Amino acid sequence: MALVGAIDQGTTSTRFMVFDHAGQVVAMAQRPHEQHFARPGWVEHDALEILGNTLAVVEEALAGGGLTAADLVAVGITNQRETTVVWDRATGRPVHRAIVWQDTRTDGIVERLAGGAGPDRFRATTGLPLATYFSGPKLSWLLDEVPGLRERAEAGELCAGTIDSWLLWNLTGGTGGGRHATDVTNASRTLLMDLQTLDWSPALMAEMGIPASMLPEIVPSIGRLGTGTGPLACVPISGILGDQQAALFGQGCHLAGEAKNTYGTGCFLLMNTGFEQVASTSGLLTTVACQVEGEPPTYALEGSVAMAGATVQWLRDQMGLIDEAAEVEALASTVDDNGDVYLVPAFSGLFAPRWRSDARGVIVGLTRFADRGHIARAALESTAFQVAEVLDAMRADSGVAFSELRVDGGMVANDLLMQFQADLLDVEVVRPVVAETTALGAAYAAGLAEGFWSDLDDIDANWREGRRWVPGMPSAERERLTARWGEAVERTLGWA
Repeated sequence: MALVGAIDQGTTSTRFMVFDHAGQVVAMAQRPHEQHFARPGWVEHDALEILGNTLAVVEEALAGGGLTAADLVAVGITNQRETTVVWDRATGRPVHRAIVWQDTRTDGIVERLAGGAGPDRFRATTGLPLATYFSGPKLSWLLDEVPGLRERAEAGELCAGTIDSWLLWNLTGGTGGGRHATDVTNASRTLLMDLQTLDWSPALMAEMGIPASMLPEIVPSIGRLGTGTGPLACVPISGILGDQQAALFGQGCHLAGEAKNTYGTGCFLLMNTGFEQVASTSGLLTTVACQVEGEPPTYALEGSVAMAGATVQWLRDQMGLIDEAAEVEALASTVDDNGDVYLVPAFSGLFAPRWRSDARGVIVGLTRFADRGHIARAALESTAFQVAEVLDAMRADSGVAFSELRVDGGMVANDLLMQFQADLLDVEVVRPVVAETTALGAAYAAGLAEGFWSDLDDIDANWREGRRWVPGMPSAERERLTARWGEAVERTLGWA
């Protein structure tokens, strides 16, 4: 049996999915991992727990589907981006918990790097503003704050990378010769890669005090990276894409001007800009979309929102308003509207298009009339409001007038949210049959590298529409809600 597998290592869980040539799911297993909040603003993961879960879900999915590794033509990896791991080259053990992309502890480093030049100091080189979101400052923090780490790094004893690097190294042999590499999409999220050369920038490494010896090799997204060991013994590992670039690829957005939005832990709107790097003047990121081995890279504009599904998790885990994330839609539906209550989830500051690390979360508009339903509805609507801001920025940067928006991720099962999103954007929202396009994109990348899919047209033939939401909100109401949201956001600024 010829199939392709995908490791989808996300912010809250790890999945292994197996797909057939039609892009249909044949087998799947998933495990959550713990979120560690040691201090306010800190978010950490245990990289060994993530590795253990990865190996476990591969075994579970294959066994559950009556498959073996021999049934797999290739495996691709997709991952939470920016989350940073440092490990001992000799023992393979992490020297500290992984610092997650949502973590804000590097605000002092970011402020120092910006200096008098401001947050756009390195944008011309990296396509990114200076922000706590990205990996380079996280690595600087580890080297500065963990005793003895800088000396060990300078002695060549340590490896560093994002989660894709950590998994690739372990899956291809670890201390027995594992490959230490990352793909261009993940590297483009570090504040350390030059978008022109697609290599680490010596100037940026020097600015952040990061030895070149600890960084992974930067490689194309699509092409054989190594051969698996353990439960993936002898299987080619032939693709790596950061999760949002993988979703763009899985949605079939291969042409300039095509866009998708993923509703996961955060929200990420990406538009393919083809071979052109489009510099943003509206608070978006210029990032690598994909690179096929032997070909030039394609680029994307991206708007990143820190809190989407994570806001629902906060309602569940910190506030106790719901027992399961899926209950939020029913609770929000107990009220007819938000009752003039707005929740701005700036728990990690505000990402695109504002980039305000000094912002913190607020709930405004509370009266004695407000109840649990209004809070739940405000939480869901906060995701749609943030996406609307990002889409406006993308229209301004690209000049593209969107007629529809392709969507994916866990939150697209929420009909209330999707209808409100269509209403707020005044754009039709379209969900594919296979909504978990992140894993599918990684599978497509690996399968394309090994000839399982012959070309992009072969992949695009698999896309099928699953559901469409059509806007129906009067323009005056849309404008009123958007203005009110803007007033709520203003109240988050300058808190930290």
